[in-house]
Amino acid sequence: MFGLSPLGVFHTAVSLIAVVAGLIALVRDRQISPINLNGKIYVIATVITCLTGFGIFHHGGITVGHILGVITLVVLGGAAAAGAGWFGRLSRYVQIVSYSMTFFFHIIPSVVETTTRLPLGAPLVASPEAPELQKTIGAFFVAFLIGATMQVMKLRRKA
Repeated sequence: MFGLSPLGVFHTAVSLIAVVAGLIALVRDRQISPINLNGKIYVIATVITCLTGFGIFHHGGITVGHILGVITLVVLGGAAAAGAGWFGRLSRYVQIVSYSMTFFFHIIPSVVETTTRLPLGAPLVASPEAPELQKTIGAFFVAFLIGATMQVMKLRRKA
């Protein structure tokens, strides 16, 4: 299916679960919180997505996707540490921005894999380096920055 191995199919399915749970959390709660069900599903599915991604070598070796998986796990660890108060007064800010950042990290391979594979036989872009793809990812990064800024401003107003 779409040139995916069984591990690739599982990885993709779990990543879609993470993206949906994260999107629901962001729309409904304006944040991803590991305290509620959507946040828990998001975190667990994101960890599984990263771990299964390490077993996928579609392009013949360690890729940017593998590195992004490591970074995502590190940022999730930072978010968990922030949830435990390791960053003092900044903990809540670090936590909320870190979870949002991991959601942005999900978007990168989602956009790349979708646009370079679909529609079948005539993908939207020829390669991950396509300028239009880079612009799309850049637009998502700007959206992340705007969203993270809004989250921080909301926390500051509450404080």
